[in-house]
Amino acid sequence: MWLAVGLVIGGGGVGAAWALNGDGTTSESGTAAADAHAACEALDGFDESRYTEKGPTGEIAVNRYAAAGAFSASAAAGDERYEPLAQAIRRSQERHARVFDFDAAAKRDLDKARGICRDL
Repeated sequence: MWLAVGLVIGGGGVGAAWALNGDGTTSESGTAAADAHAACEALDGFDESRYTEKGPTGEIAVNRYAAAGAFSASAAAGDERYEPLAQAIRRSQERHARVFDFDAAAKRDLDKARGICRDL
């Protein structure tokens, strides 16, 4: 349930950013690169061990995970070079949604996404 809430909130945030920035072509903050960096920032602040905690700590984790997915998808839509980042985060989110846990497969994809972020 928290994943769904996070995805809705994260998606709403991305939608608001797009609305404020128009088509993103005239603002550095609206580029695919900026979206990729925003995804990496969200992922950098994401601690999967806190995902199921109650209260603000858990909410922060849920929303950072959702934001990383939303921003990486936006980056990949704007520039195919960011598709590996989006795919790694998406695979992790899909795996988590199937097993309701950050198992080895979900963590492997998170590690891959974090590695891609280190190389940006």
